Amino acid sequence: MASTSTPLTLPVLPLDGEVVLPGMVVPLDLSDSEVRAAVEAAQAAARTTPGKPRVLLVPRIDGTYANTGVLGTVEQVGRLADGDPGALIRGRSRVRIGAGTTGPGAALWVEGTSVDETVPEPLPGQTAELVKEYKALATAWLRKRGAWQVVDRVQAIDDVSALADNSGYSPFLTTDQKVELLETADPVARLKLATQQLRDHLAEQDVAESIAKDVQEGVDKQQREFLLRRQLEAVRKELRELNGEQEGEESDDYRTRVEAADLPEKVRDAALKEVDKLERSSDQSPEGSWIRTWLDTVLEMPWNERTEDAYDIRGAKAVLDAEHSGLEDVKERITEYLAVRKRRDDRGLGVVGGRRGGAVLALVGPPGVGKTSLGESVAHAMGRKFVRVALGGVRDEAEIRGHRRTYVGALPGRVVRAIKEAGSMNPVVLLDEIDKVGSDFRGDPAAALLEVLDPAQNHTFRDHYLEVELDLSDVVFLATANVLEAIPEALADRMEIVRLDGYTEDEKVVIARDHLLPRQLERAGLDKDEVTIDESALRKLAGEYTREAGVRTLERSVARLLRKVAAQHELGERKLPFTVRDEDLRDLIGRPHHVPESAQDPAERRTSVPGVATGLAVTGAGGDVLFVEASLADPETGAAGLTLTGQLGEVMKESAQIALSFLRSHGAELELPVADLKDRGVHIHFPAGAVPKDGPSAGITMTTALASLLSGRLVRTDVAMTGEVSLTGRVLPIGGVKQKLLAAHRAGVTTVIIPKRNEPDLDDVPAEVLDKLDVHAVTDVRQVLELALAPATAGAAPEVPVAAMGAPPRL
Repeated sequence: MASTSTPLTLPVLPLDGEVVLPGMVVPLDLSDSEVRAAVEAAQAAARTTPGKPRVLLVPRIDGTYANTGVLGTVEQVGRLADGDPGALIRGRSRVRIGAGTTGPGAALWVEGTSVDETVPEPLPGQTAELVKEYKALATAWLRKRGAWQVVDRVQAIDDVSALADNSGYSPFLTTDQKVELLETADPVARLKLATQQLRDHLAEQDVAESIAKDVQEGVDKQQREFLLRRQLEAVRKELRELNGEQEGEESDDYRTRVEAADLPEKVRDAALKEVDKLERSSDQSPEGSWIRTWLDTVLEMPWNERTEDAYDIRGAKAVLDAEHSGLEDVKERITEYLAVRKRRDDRGLGVVGGRRGGAVLALVGPPGVGKTSLGESVAHAMGRKFVRVALGGVRDEAEIRGHRRTYVGALPGRVVRAIKEAGSMNPVVLLDEIDKVGSDFRGDPAAALLEVLDPAQNHTFRDHYLEVELDLSDVVFLATANVLEAIPEALADRMEIVRLDGYTEDEKVVIARDHLLPRQLERAGLDKDEVTIDESALRKLAGEYTREAGVRTLERSVARLLRKVAAQHELGERKLPFTVRDEDLRDLIGRPHHVPESAQDPAERRTSVPGVATGLAVTGAGGDVLFVEASLADPETGAAGLTLTGQLGEVMKESAQIALSFLRSHGAELELPVADLKDRGVHIHFPAGAVPKDGPSAGITMTTALASLLSGRLVRTDVAMTGEVSLTGRVLPIGGVKQKLLAAHRAGVTTVIIPKRNEPDLDDVPAEVLDKLDVHAVTDVRQVLELALAPATAGAAPEVPVAAMGAPPRL
């Protein structure tokens, strides 16, 4: 430990903002009055005492003197490098400052006590390691600064106190840190402090060097990129001069293009603002590429391009009739739209309230009825451009409204891209498969379509990418869907629903003759004079080889038939020209797949046993026939209750319960042995169990099947039915009458039972179908049973055991 001794009386030489440690040699300017007074006082005192003049160097921080100073000797008085008078003073040892006193000259004199800083020899192991560490750190720092001549001097210092005080020369230490070193009397503690300060500085220096290196690398990269871009511009300039092109800046080119383009006023203002940003941005800025892409998109949009509508109403109707057979509802709606547009245009009412007379139609129907191809025909009839937008499987809202420009790879929405592709602001846009739009974590595209398909809002549609208003009020939107229920209610409310319920057999024959056959002849490499298909063959293809609402399978059958004929001709097995008749179909493409129930052998028909009835249903592929089978379990082996199979929904299960309850409560009235229902289980099955089924329209069919089972009377083979049943036996209305009657017609059914309240729906059924069907409109289930069940004598089947049929003895 250091100890104090030897009292001293010395003149004070204050150092403002400076600290001198023992061992340091510093020049001081004598032009400072306080410095000059202290030196002169020391010189005066030295005349009476041996040795060099002595002063007390005391740091003065903000007017406050430190508690410890340094005894300094005036080594030399002379001129500094700049010519001013100065003195060279060497720090000798620490002095603890005491009270003030008097002395010669104008200087301030104080009494002090010298501080003993001796360290015992030899050095302890910990202190020796500290000395070694400090020298290593100091050597590393000096080498970084290139001060190689100082390294040896530092390595030669063995005294702990002198080694610690040597850090006073460090320029990175603050005044407060030097004062702390000065006031630390213990040499070992002082060396620890100096080592920690040096260690912290080296760590900061490493971080600063790392940052400086990264910055320098970035600057070098930018300079290299700048140089390369300048070279590229010089090369482009030379190429322009060789090709005789005009020289100009890219931003100037965009400004010229924007000013020359025929843009709406608001769009022009927005584009010029972006050009200003492009001019201010640097070549290295990523914002420049975003702005260029946005400007290119805006300039490519057909802001003021419109096609003139063909107001030849008769000509438009002729085009629709020539390109599509049937579909009268859609043709009438388009004809009405064109007629109204023509009259508004004749009276100068083209634009009212900023909106034009666009249309939003939703074509809903089973696959293959021509919804998608109808959109192109509508555009042809109106003289407009046509664009198809496929929405099947779209789950990202940005696909409709566009991405924000800040995203990488941002694009406008599909609606804007469709208008850009059409090159016109009033095209016919077909939104295909709108019922297949889904939603997930990226948003709901169906919700984004609400504004697009709302005639009251879409004249100010704003895409997220463009961020300018886009007028969609003159666009004719046609949406297609297979299932109306899959379209959100709010979206369906904004569209005019037009149902395409499928084609009759006569319409399919006409379509195949006029449209499908010529197209497939061309694809098969055949001339129309080489192969012809008789109308009877086309009718048999439509009725027995295919059973669908549309014509896709029919077209595939025609294509298969033509391929077979072409292959036989190439093999030398058949000569051309050749006419395909109905008797040739089996040899060419095999046996028919859909033989009508009425054409089968009576013993093979499904309704050849009691308990089976024929119903009508609507599926995603249009209307279809639906069979219902009922059986009773043996009272000794089967459990009582109702069993339902066939993958039925809750509504259909409830209809079965209602049918059974009605028969139990009205069995006596209907002369049915319902007493057996208490102890015997009832099983109702709907074949095609892999297909989900639901809805109330099979109510009277299940009632009829159960009544047939209990009475033993067969259900007429030529009868199909549809309708909801209530607990009181009322027959309630259902939906899809047109599709169901078309399905009955395709299946060879001749008698159909429907609810009385569905009679107005018969107006939508084609006349040729109604002519071939005997339609009965009923209000009560008793009328259904009277029409559907065969007389008891006609339904008797004694050769079939009762147990095999699962039916009780007939009445």
